[in-house]
Amino acid sequence: MQIIDNDAFYEFIRKYDPDIEYHLVGEVAYFLLCDGKPFEGVSSHREALRCVFESLVELSVENKDHARILFGDDYADQLCPLVYDIDKAEPSRLDQQVFFYCPNIVKSDYFGNVTYDAEWKPDNSGTTVPYWYALMEPVHGRRNKPEDFKKVNEVLFPNSTDVLDIYEWTTDWSDYFDAGHEWYGACCWSIYDKTLNRYVVMLVSATD
Repeated sequence: MQIIDNDAFYEFIRKYDPDIEYHLVGEVAYFLLCDGKPFEGVSSHREALRCVFESLVELSVENKDHARILFGDDYADQLCPLVYDIDKAEPSRLDQQVFFYCPNIVKSDYFGNVTYDAEWKPDNSGTTVPYWYALMEPVHGRRNKPEDFKKVNEVLFPNSTDVLDIYEWTTDWSDYFDAGHEWYGACCWSIYDKTLNRYVVMLVSATD
């Protein structure tokens, strides 16, 4: 299993957030992966998560080393490399139509606040949020519209979302999700697209 470093999808979503370390839309960080081994269900999904978090650990170590150069030892010593235990992650399979559900906007006020025709409402309890909300309603910055949500997924899954194998994972196994547990929400999803033999891992963790 390995992360795909260059993909047309990354270039497409750069207009939403030009971050050079992560590929973001709203609060969703996307990681694309490929594997030379045959797909083996949930175990392959877990291996995709492991691969992503290994790369995040490496990045956290690099950030600490960089902070040491910029800000000195005292500051850098307060930073800890990312910790995770993938074996503690528990999966739940998701229906494609439920996962890709997207509400309509029914009202928008002068300040840009939006009301949707969705039964789910945010409660800022640090739990899981729907995929559409994580993409369309970030904590800060650009709000995206339903058409953005649909277009991102059309580019990411060009051969239809009906063939995808989707899992939602618990988020109590890595401190990556600590920020999201404080307020906005924390999410971990893995998706296998058999038409492309490609995995997509989506992570959300944000607070105010």
